[in-house]
Amino acid sequence: MMLGMSLATFTQVHVLLSLIGIAAGFVATVGWIGGRTMETWTRIFLTSTILTSVTGFGFPFSGILPGHIFGVVSLIVLPVALAARYKYRLQGRWQRTFVICSVFALYLNSFVGVVQAFLKIPALTAIAPTQSEAPFVAAQVALLALTVVLTILVEFRVRRLPVHPAKA
Repeated sequence: MMLGMSLATFTQVHVLLSLIGIAAGFVATVGWIGGRTMETWTRIFLTSTILTSVTGFGFPFSGILPGHIFGVVSLIVLPVALAARYKYRLQGRWQRTFVICSVFALYLNSFVGVVQAFLKIPALTAIAPTQSEAPFVAAQVALLALTVVLTILVEFRVRRLPVHPAKA
């Protein structure tokens, strides 16, 4: 947890970063489908999603939880997306790498968001108290299907994104 910050405030910062990451990631992804680079949204998405993953380790816990595994995977995938976009400038196979890593990171953040929504929002908790009920499973399957569709759509469009020459 951040020094001098209460657990409640830390939680609010973490949740805000996560929501910013999800929203910016979705906006960027839709832009990529439209053939636009969405540079500002992409930076907001990548930065806030990295910060979400990092701050996820700041909560008190005992043992490894599923959120920690998602955080580790995200922190492996996101630097690859950063390198593909900013070091290799989406050249060659780095385009596909960027798309897969970015949309996968968005999925991971969104997956945890759905889990937390079903834990924290009373109406959702009531219909899926153990997160094994049909509404929870349907939400996660819909999220996965959306992720697959977005990845395919972006993959076909990212080839048309402007590629900036690497800086000397």
